[in-house]
Amino acid sequence: MIPKVVNNIDNRLISAKIAGVPFSRNASPGLSSISRPKNFEDCNSKLNFTWGAFKYYNQKEPDDLIYSCRYYLQPRSTKNRPFLTNSTPPGTRLSSDNSLGSLRLQIQYTEDRVFPASVYEDLKNLLLESTNIQPITATPVYVLGEIINKMDIAQPLVRIFLHYDKIVPMIKALANVEISNVTDPTTIFRGNTLVSKMMDEAMRLIGLQYLHKTLRPTLELIFNERKPCEIDQTRVRDATTVATNLANLKCYIQKIFEAITQSAVHCPALMCQIFYNLKECAMKHFPENKGVRYSVISGFIFLRFFAPAILGPKLFDLTTQTVDCQTNRTLTLISKTIQSLGNLVSCRSTQQVCKEEYMEGLYKEFYTETHMTAVRQFLEIISANTSSQQVIENDMPVMLKEGLMIKRAQGRKRFGRKNFKQRYFKLTTHDLSYSKSRGKDALCRIPLTNILAVERLAETSFKMKNMFQIVQPERALYVQAANCVEEKEWVDLLTKICQTNANRLKKYHPSAFINSQWLCCKSPNELAPGCSEVSRTDSNYRMNLDPERDLQRVHSLVINHLDTLETLCIDLCSSKVHGEGVTAEAAILCDILNRLREVAYQIEQKHRIYKRTMDRNTKYGSLAAPIGDDNYLLASRLNVDASILRRCVSSEPTSCP
Repeated sequence: MIPKVVNNIDNRLISAKIAGVPFSRNASPGLSSISRPKNFEDCNSKLNFTWGAFKYYNQKEPDDLIYSCRYYLQPRSTKNRPFLTNSTPPGTRLSSDNSLGSLRLQIQYTEDRVFPASVYEDLKNLLLESTNIQPITATPVYVLGEIINKMDIAQPLVRIFLHYDKIVPMIKALANVEISNVTDPTTIFRGNTLVSKMMDEAMRLIGLQYLHKTLRPTLELIFNERKPCEIDQTRVRDATTVATNLANLKCYIQKIFEAITQSAVHCPALMCQIFYNLKECAMKHFPENKGVRYSVISGFIFLRFFAPAILGPKLFDLTTQTVDCQTNRTLTLISKTIQSLGNLVSCRSTQQVCKEEYMEGLYKEFYTETHMTAVRQFLEIISANTSSQQVIENDMPVMLKEGLMIKRAQGRKRFGRKNFKQRYFKLTTHDLSYSKSRGKDALCRIPLTNILAVERLAETSFKMKNMFQIVQPERALYVQAANCVEEKEWVDLLTKICQTNANRLKKYHPSAFINSQWLCCKSPNELAPGCSEVSRTDSNYRMNLDPERDLQRVHSLVINHLDTLETLCIDLCSSKVHGEGVTAEAAILCDILNRLREVAYQIEQKHRIYKRTMDRNTKYGSLAAPIGDDNYLLASRLNVDASILRRCVSSEPTSCP
């Protein structure tokens, strides 16, 4: 069984040059792939260089004895280099000491040897059981978050649960526990807990493409125009430019704000399901607080998703350009304003305090009812979920969209212009209704759970443009919008709201049922299944997940914190043996800790067996142990016996178990 090796270098530098030796993300430092035969001019042997290695021909033995090995190429010696009289500063190309200078980097290097999936089967099952164990505080995921750094453990856990489609129930269970322990709704998810770190990682993985689609156009405009936006008079030379800078800043903020609030229909469905669960938990524990339904979501989507991406666009791959001081200041002011806008409709809005005097005028510009309504509708759409049959207590309907449209009357045999009537439509978080005019009682209400599909209608059906259909279990409602823009907005919004319906159709009829037949497929059966695929509702996250790699990362973290795990396990089990009032939760937790420790030992045993085999078969001059003056220091750091490295280079390694 041969594992794959995964190397992670936790730094932001792609490449550097250290002491003249090439270093790259995909190559070992100091192991050059470019031959330098001048280093071996004094050798009595004949050297034939290849990429990253050379073949050694011993002249004293027959030609058929050829050995292959790798050499650790050191920086060229400056001993015989010519001395330059007109010297330049040290560390430059023409300096008198012929040195290339040096660069000190702080790099965290992590190497994981990943075995096949079967090795991690027990660990995987143990982690996935966390969604079914009650209480959640006695689950492996919760325990790992308590004994390991939450940022380190959150990343592999999110990837594992994403791969196995368990991320939504896992975050819901953790959030429910955290919210239940909070007494003040304004402090929900304000700390760096396991669930908040997992939410950050989940949003970054699931919503990266959504983030790019929303922010990139405006950010590219900011980078290209580079307009000054400084409004702090203490930071500008000419105070008369503050008014112009303020106008520039307002323009950018408005573009960002509109891009965010109009992007709700593009928010990935998985993120919407998570937001719905967070809203449900918060409203359940704080039913009297009307703003908690918004604050629990805005705290993530604005403060932990959009605002950090605006402040550091390079960290989210939103740009490759260098951010100068002026642009960085512009992004900082925009990010601060977006954070404040996210709190407009939350329970924290009453606590808003303008810390900087120069920001007061900017905040007032955006603290309007129009902006509050836009934020409220955005948060409602991204937290909508029509798949749940349970109704949240005290959940009042919120208006999402309204306007005049023309509908075709249903249940009539005659066909003519009089069958089409103008109605006033309203879409809320609960249903779609229409009435004769604005303010009148609804003539019909369609629950969102009854909407099976929302698709455009072929123009040939009624010889009318901008028509779409709302498919219900019994019939379809045909509606005409005022123009193509209105049609797209209604179709996109209705589709987004109803995308999680359990009975959502996979096929539909693109044309109407007229004169006892479907015009598209000519079927005479009005209840016949559709003949065309429905439109794709969501472009959810697209990424390649490697669960074995993440399971190995979890194992490595458990091994590094094994002492803490052992201590906790001994304390709980000793209390259980002495019968010191052990609760049911403590008994479950003790069993989980024992299983987690046993699984960790089993995987670690595989690693030790593999390492011993590798050490026995390591050849001096191989890629793992290249020839070099300081290679024995490398061997000591790797805990490799020096005698093993001196093994004859012609010996053949045995196969690994």
